[in-house]
Amino acid sequence: MVFKKIDYLQWISAIAVFIFFMFLFQLFLPLSMVEKADGDFLKEREEVGDDSGGNLKDLLKEIGGLDFGEDVKFVPTKYLMKFQREKGGVNNVSFDGSRTVVRFGNRKAQIALVFADLLVDPQQIMMVTVAVGLREVGYELEVYSLEDGPVHAIWKTIGVPVNIVDANDKTGNMIDWLNYDSILVNSLAAKDVISCLLQEPFKSVPLIWAVHEKALATRATRYVSGGQVELIDEWKTIFNRATVVVFPNYALPMFYAAFDAGNYFVVPGSTSGACKIDNSTIVYEDNLRANMNISANDFVVAIVGSEFLYNGIWLEHALVLQALLPLLAKFDVGDSLSPHLKIVILSRGLTGNYSAAMEEIASHLNYPRGTVNHASIDEDNGVLGITDLVIYGSFLEEQSFPDILIRAMCLEKPIISPDLSIIKKYVDDGVNGLLFPKEKIEALTEITLRVVSDGKLSSLARDVATTGKNNAKNLMALESVEGYALLIENILNLPSEVAAPRAVSEIPSNLKTEWQWHLFEAIPNRKYVNRTSAIHHFLNEVENRWNRTLKEESSGSIPANDTFVYSLWEEEKRNQIMKAKKTREDDELRDRSDQMRGTWEEVYKNAKKADRNKNDLHERDDGELERTGQPLCIYEPYFGQGSWPFLHRNSLYRGIGLSTKGRRSRRDDIDAPSRLPLLNTPYYRDALGDFGAFLAIANRVDRIHKNAWIGFLSWRATARKESLSQNAEIALLEDIEAQKHGDAVYFWVRMDKDPRNPTRLGFWSFCDAINAGNCKFAFSEALKKMYAIKDNSTVLPPMPVDGDTWSVMHSWAMPTKSFLEFVMFSRMFVDALDAQVYDEYHRSGLCYLSLSKDKHCYSRVLEILVNVWAYHSARRMVYINPTTGTMQEQHTLKKRKGKMWVKWFDFNTLKAMDEDLAEEADSEAAVVGRRWLWPSTGEVFWQGIYEKERIQWRKERETKKQKTRAKIQRIKNRTHQKVIGKYVKPPPENETVAAARLFR
Repeated sequence: MVFKKIDYLQWISAIAVFIFFMFLFQLFLPLSMVEKADGDFLKEREEVGDDSGGNLKDLLKEIGGLDFGEDVKFVPTKYLMKFQREKGGVNNVSFDGSRTVVRFGNRKAQIALVFADLLVDPQQIMMVTVAVGLREVGYELEVYSLEDGPVHAIWKTIGVPVNIVDANDKTGNMIDWLNYDSILVNSLAAKDVISCLLQEPFKSVPLIWAVHEKALATRATRYVSGGQVELIDEWKTIFNRATVVVFPNYALPMFYAAFDAGNYFVVPGSTSGACKIDNSTIVYEDNLRANMNISANDFVVAIVGSEFLYNGIWLEHALVLQALLPLLAKFDVGDSLSPHLKIVILSRGLTGNYSAAMEEIASHLNYPRGTVNHASIDEDNGVLGITDLVIYGSFLEEQSFPDILIRAMCLEKPIISPDLSIIKKYVDDGVNGLLFPKEKIEALTEITLRVVSDGKLSSLARDVATTGKNNAKNLMALESVEGYALLIENILNLPSEVAAPRAVSEIPSNLKTEWQWHLFEAIPNRKYVNRTSAIHHFLNEVENRWNRTLKEESSGSIPANDTFVYSLWEEEKRNQIMKAKKTREDDELRDRSDQMRGTWEEVYKNAKKADRNKNDLHERDDGELERTGQPLCIYEPYFGQGSWPFLHRNSLYRGIGLSTKGRRSRRDDIDAPSRLPLLNTPYYRDALGDFGAFLAIANRVDRIHKNAWIGFLSWRATARKESLSQNAEIALLEDIEAQKHGDAVYFWVRMDKDPRNPTRLGFWSFCDAINAGNCKFAFSEALKKMYAIKDNSTVLPPMPVDGDTWSVMHSWAMPTKSFLEFVMFSRMFVDALDAQVYDEYHRSGLCYLSLSKDKHCYSRVLEILVNVWAYHSARRMVYINPTTGTMQEQHTLKKRKGKMWVKWFDFNTLKAMDEDLAEEADSEAAVVGRRWLWPSTGEVFWQGIYEKERIQWRKERETKKQKTRAKIQRIKNRTHQKVIGKYVKPPPENETVAAARLFR
């Protein structure tokens, strides 16, 4: 609001009005301001000289100490630059001058869109439009919704699959979010879906959360004042999980400042709920007019403004009211039958005191009582629907086009606004709106006199309103489509097998400059849902759920079926009493009977034996007992609570948690880090992935696995419906027991049907595609290091393309003996592979097997390692159909003749290499000061360890004997105290009596 020139007389009158009411406004000013003016409200005016053409705004500040919101701006802290820096030029990085990364682009980027429902509302129209644009530049989309609705058909029409998720499913949503490169969640009501993404392994998936509602921001103050800190923290956790929280305007981020985690962003633009397809406004106008004391033929002017609240807002309203005074002369105030002028000041969050203050100003300006009213537009109460003319009365330079003006234009209301830069960008003066210079408030008077004729809108105003409505239907569409496309492009770290989307500029103009209204015209019942009331209902449910949980925790209440629980408690109490009674009786009987007493040495030995065996005394559950008699046990590696719904519960399967924190309770799952401490290091846990479970099981395997065959199943295969059915399980067990294929590797997830391999590439081509083009190089270098090959030749085992397929996703079974041989080979391979990438990764976070910073650096190479070992060690490879159980041998031994590197993968060769490494690791001098992974991946064993243990045992036994001899010698050398006197035994009692008689 910058006033450079203003009429002198108008300036004098304005000063008189504000000085007259200055004390009044100090009493009535609203308290809920963005920023409060510093110092006292009334300030002593300093000398301003004789320059009457000075800046009125600065003068009024000196008089009133007011602020006009110039400092109220939301500026993202270079968020896009942050993502671009993290994506950081990996495509052009040369690793040690020898390797560069390559994108193959075998599939499109996958994005999941999540909604609370599929009802018709402005957000659905906006997201359909954005989705059409994203598909045009190379994205694949899939929709998930908590409730169904009429928009379901629209998504199907544009070719987007729709899934309805049951939010009340207590077993967890069976969705593998890792299949998506990004997730875009709409609305606060989809909070429960974000809660699922708080768990591993889904915490790293990029999440964009579009928040359009203000309801939670208005409740946040109440939560704080009411001491509901836990509820605030719960919402903060949800906001913190989002990679980006997107708002449709620059006001909402400031309203949500209480939850800000530095991840707020603005994509301006959204379809207005007033631009309804059926051109109707669901407003009860008659009731609304009656409530506001407005008759049907009254001329209503609405004064609207910025969504921000600042101390100078009353001053702007007062100036507009003064400019509208001449318009009052066009209406016959005394004639009750004639139309009257009504002015409604619409603002957000202002109190009743502000209404009284506005009425006092109107009275001083000689407005008839009842002409000026104040109404709040915090809710969509339809006040704009009964207005005839809308005036934008704020002079604050906004960052985006005001939503209130879009709503007014959609309702076919002519708008008058100061020529602010953001408004001039979309409004052509005299075409779809009317503008006046912000330096000349008197120009507003001239415009209002032109648009009002005989108590009604003039033809100019009607033409402007019609054009404005047509423009408003698609206003800000371009900004929304391009904004979301650019944001998604910048936050995604796409794997090397994913094609890079085309540039945003390649979206056709007609798809990004118009909202997809025509798609919604086919919906028979396209009544808009009242999104505001729906959000309040959802927030009430969240509060009630939180209050219920808090009450249960504080009172320690028992479940609803308390009769059943009480009976169990009583039975357990009786059992404890009977057990205690029996134990007491047994102790009494034991004390009464003669018992053989052993020596102290025997007691000591028995105590030591009990101490050694106490860890082996554990109660085995039914699943463990059933597995004991089975030929096969399939282990399911998992990391985090998010993967629990995909794990099996029958005795054929057993979970193995890669993290101690994320293990299932009341299940006999294996704790991998306790068996292999290496997995406590996050770097190796992530880099190894499911392969870490192989190493953990193989480490002293006889203590945990006692079955002849062993298998593994990725929970992600279960999520893709590629786990073994009951028929396939029976077929596999029968084939193993019958030994039809002997020492074979059975697998049930095919490489040629993997979503990452739509073009059915060969083995090495597929491996290169998922490892940034460097898989063959990594294999070659690792094998050269394993076998100590010094030349620069390429050492790559052939994996021919013979029409058969390979195994992926760590889903296979083999004999336990073969598994240990595979792990023996794998340990050396992992050690050689890790040595290539460790230093660069810890220096820059980059890995030449990925296009971006990737914590799962070489896990994709290890995923297909079992194929190389099985093929070249002459194991039979059998594919079992996971649905039907039918089996088909792949890469028969006859096809492999002359292609296998049998000597390289021979057991004796690998065993000799393993013992050499063990002997080296057993030497302390070879390990000190050296970072070496191999000893940490499993057992270190070689023949010399027997002799070393025997010598150590002899040393310990000799040390023990020496201590015993020294102890005995110390006892002998003790100085004994001399006898003080001699004890004389007294005579028997009968002899004493006889002696007494004799003396008598």
